[in-house]
Amino acid sequence: MATQQQLNEAREALHLLVTGKSTVSVQRDGKIVWFQQTNRRDLENYIAQLEAQLGGGSQGRRRPAGVIA
Repeated sequence: MATQQQLNEAREALHLLVTGKSTVSVQRDGKIVWFQQTNRRDLENYIAQLEAQLGGGSQGRRRPAGVIA
């Protein structure tokens, strides 16, 4: 079962990837898993999986708002 801490760590890892860090790691099922831009979608799927297990669905995350200049 997922914990809120796992979800927070995964979200922080995604934030680091999005803001330019080249690789990030997350502990998953007792193993350290490394993510990079090329498999960012896998990390997003993992976050969605944790959210579903915690009953949060995707309501905590929204797509970025577009910027109108």
